[in-house]
Amino acid sequence: MPFVKILIHAVWGTKDRRPLMDKPAKDAICSHIREYARSKNIYVVNVNEWKDHLHCVLSLSFDQNVSTVMNLIKGESSFWANRNLSFPEKFGWQDEYFSVSVSQSQFEVLNRYIDNQEEHHSKRTFQQEYDEFIKKYDFDEAHL
Repeated sequence: MPFVKILIHAVWGTKDRRPLMDKPAKDAICSHIREYARSKNIYVVNVNEWKDHLHCVLSLSFDQNVSTVMNLIKGESSFWANRNLSFPEKFGWQDEYFSVSVSQSQFEVLNRYIDNQEEHHSKRTFQQEYDEFIKKYDFDEAHL
């Protein structure tokens, strides 16, 4: 078997970026994503949410790709959340997501960043964060 470790930082928002996740919902969804991912042999290294978006570090194996893993996690977790949690409206994720590779040397910095979402977003909105990612990783808006 090949030895492969591809770290991916993925970020996705709630449908229409609605701030639907309070702390109990956030904790439940993150916990469920970890359990579901494990059942599909997807390795979630870290996951944390803030009211309208989620950050996740995934380690992909040799037979996985970003698109399939993202569709599995996002689709199943929104289905589960609507069946098991209470929201003022139907819960869902936006279709799009952001993902970039992460070097092992930046892994601890990223982990701390994800762990500290509440503190981070007391100073910066998701839109500000999104705009910074687009610029930092040189994404062309026309291709998003």
